[in-house]
Amino acid sequence: MSGMASDHNNSSQEEYIPHYLQKEDPFASKLSREADIVAGFYLTIIGILSTLGNGYVIFMSSKRKKKLRPAEIMTVNLAVCDLGISVVGKPFSIISFFSHRWMFGWIGCRWYGWAGFFFGCGSLITMTAVSLDRYLKICHLSYGTWLKRHHAFICLAIIWAYATFWATVPFAGVGSYAPEPFGTSCTLDWWLAQASVAGQAFVLSILFFCLLFPTAVIVFSYVKIILKVKSSTKEVAHYDTRIQNSHILEMKLTKVAMLICAGFLIAWIPYAVVSVWSAFGRPDSVPIQFSVIPTLLAKSAAMYNPIIYQVIDCKFSCCRSGGLKAKSSLKKSR
Repeated sequence: MSGMASDHNNSSQEEYIPHYLQKEDPFASKLSREADIVAGFYLTIIGILSTLGNGYVIFMSSKRKKKLRPAEIMTVNLAVCDLGISVVGKPFSIISFFSHRWMFGWIGCRWYGWAGFFFGCGSLITMTAVSLDRYLKICHLSYGTWLKRHHAFICLAIIWAYATFWATVPFAGVGSYAPEPFGTSCTLDWWLAQASVAGQAFVLSILFFCLLFPTAVIVFSYVKIILKVKSSTKEVAHYDTRIQNSHILEMKLTKVAMLICAGFLIAWIPYAVVSVWSAFGRPDSVPIQFSVIPTLLAKSAAMYNPIIYQVIDCKFSCCRSGGLKAKSSLKKSR
């Protein structure tokens, strides 16, 4: 019986033909022209806001680059990743949506898939590094005494090497990049898992090292931070003003990091769920009209971060100015 079952599984894998190898044109849009136009306008707005917002963050950071703390250097790297996918990737999909088909052939498809995965992986690993920095800085105070700027730059080199490795692995014959089922965008070839055991190993490796493991580290770090903050708030109140101000700044950076991670995961998890189902669920069971929604949501992730920076900065500036006014009035009364 087990032999018959394995024969059946092997035959089903051999019989499966992914959507992009079937007779119809894989780059022709499977959506209505109206839906493509709406998606094109949506991505245009997202691309403009993301480019302007992340460009502004990078420009403002460059004006004080010698004063950036290690966590802020990581945050700038995140803005670089978001700007990269907005400038390098989004024009391809915008043009294709308005043209009602993918316009750049297989070479453009593989380039677009590589760029999207490279910058997306870079963003997630950067957020993982930031969450570890926040965890060690707040939960293990002695860590902050030796962490210097050059440690942050070493970490950046590791992040870029990590993203380059996993984005380039498909070109080594292990995996591939392929058109999405709706035709006007490209991504990792999740459908290889339906065709062979090697394809399943490739997809599972990508899921673990580029999604599950980093997400687990992020969740662990911020859960520990929340527990630590609850237990130490009263202790900090007894310290002098300098230590309290340092604590406020660290909490500001932690809030920024937590909100950025939450926004990224909310944007990308629906896409990850659909991708996993495409890889290991019933073949072609995800409706094409439904599969485009998580894709568009994931492409909006690069827009959130500059908004988060500004909201937290405004709140922090208000709190700081309020504190300064209170101190000056106290001096006058004395």
